Amino acid sequence: MMEDKKKILKGLLLTLRSTREFEDLKDLVYSKTDDGMEFVTCIFECGSYHSINVTMDSGIAMIRDVLRGLCK
Repeated sequence: MMEDKKKILKGLLLTLRSTREFEDLKDLVYSKTDDGMEFVTCIFECGSYHSINVTMDSGIAMIRDVLRGLCK
């Protein structure tokens, strides 16, 4: 079964925005390049963004990578 990474990110976005630390998180955008690389772009209300490599991640691994990338 293929996991729906966009659906997972929608749920994660709602969860993160419920916290004080990430209430300014505007969106989590999943993208896949032509060569198979996968990224999540974390976009904040102020316009800043952070891109995280999630290539070949399972759903839970993607969540872990996003949290690790955001909590640096």
